[in-house]
Amino acid sequence: MSENTNDSANPILTFEGKKYFINELSNEIKESIKQLQIAETQLKMYQDTLKLLSISRNSLANQLREKLKNLD
Repeated sequence: MSENTNDSANPILTFEGKKYFINELSNEIKESIKQLQIAETQLKMYQDTLKLLSISRNSLANQLREKLKNLD
């Protein structure tokens, strides 16, 4: 799903290869679009959070590895 705003007064939604004028869609469909955009935004946020957690975990594992080397 992408939203092209060639003309800010008449934005276009491209969904599954088809284009729709957003202003011509029902309020119910516009609400579904907003909900989908929110879901997409949250997915990106949580994907970024998972990346940060993975980096942190790797850093902690490296720190532990170094500390355990000192015991040998």
